[in-house]
Amino acid sequence: MFARRHPFLFFLMIVSTCLTFAFIGFVVLVSSGSKMLNTQFLLKQASAGGNIGIVEINGMILSSKKIIKDIKTFRDDDSIKAIILRIDSPGGGIGPSQEIYREIIKTRMDKKIITSMGSVAASGGYYIASATNGIVANPGTITGSIGVIMEYANIMEIAKKIGISPVVIKSGEFKDMGSPLRELKDSEKKILQALVDELHLQFVNDAAKARGIDVKAMATLADGRVYTGQKALKLKLIDRLGNLDDAVQWAGELAKIKGALKPVYPKEDKITFLRKLVDTLFKDINISGTVTDNFRYIIN
Repeated sequence: MFARRHPFLFFLMIVSTCLTFAFIGFVVLVSSGSKMLNTQFLLKQASAGGNIGIVEINGMILSSKKIIKDIKTFRDDDSIKAIILRIDSPGGGIGPSQEIYREIIKTRMDKKIITSMGSVAASGGYYIASATNGIVANPGTITGSIGVIMEYANIMEIAKKIGISPVVIKSGEFKDMGSPLRELKDSEKKILQALVDELHLQFVNDAAKARGIDVKAMATLADGRVYTGQKALKLKLIDRLGNLDDAVQWAGELAKIKGALKPVYPKEDKITFLRKLVDTLFKDINISGTVTDNFRYIIN
């Protein structure tokens, strides 16, 4: 009936639907096909005329994927003799920071890798930096903030005022731990505090091991406070004061590069936009628990 009464609108609906599915199919095809070509593209283009690779870590560390890919690209490129991490980040997720840390530790076995801190390289940013062969920071760089924080918003009072009454059916005693619609029980607070303490200990142990600092000494510095680059140098949290160019010079010395030092950045993936679009359209469906939904436990 609709097709007979509104033939033009019906035609437009059919055309728009076909175009939508065609576009999605094209994006998926390009995205999947590019995965095989992208690594080769980066290997060929990233080091064109360069011998020191620079990997930038900017903003919140929420994903390790691109950073690890850039590190691997430079590590596998024979023309790149050393790698520099240019970190300008206040921190981020525990998992991504640990993944990048592990990748740096592996990379150190093959090539020298130096950190150059920008305006801020704190918490997760310092976690990552500690794994490198050396750290260069500006006197006014904000760093440190070695610690873990877990926080969530409780909207129980607001819910009461607007008449919301939660109904919970759960498989275990602690499955709804961290619900924003009720107070935390003492037993739950102990569990979450133990979790934060364990994650903090992992941070302290990893940073101390990578920096060659006694764990107890590192623990005294890891109370969450921030330090300037100048103070961090005195505390042996970093190695030198300087800018990115100073880090390049040091990396060249450690790698024993003869001749001119030629820093190079990874080439941008030309289909990054399409890949992000696909990721947005086709997100994985996960069964999430209340704790992971409502808590932010980050190195920040």
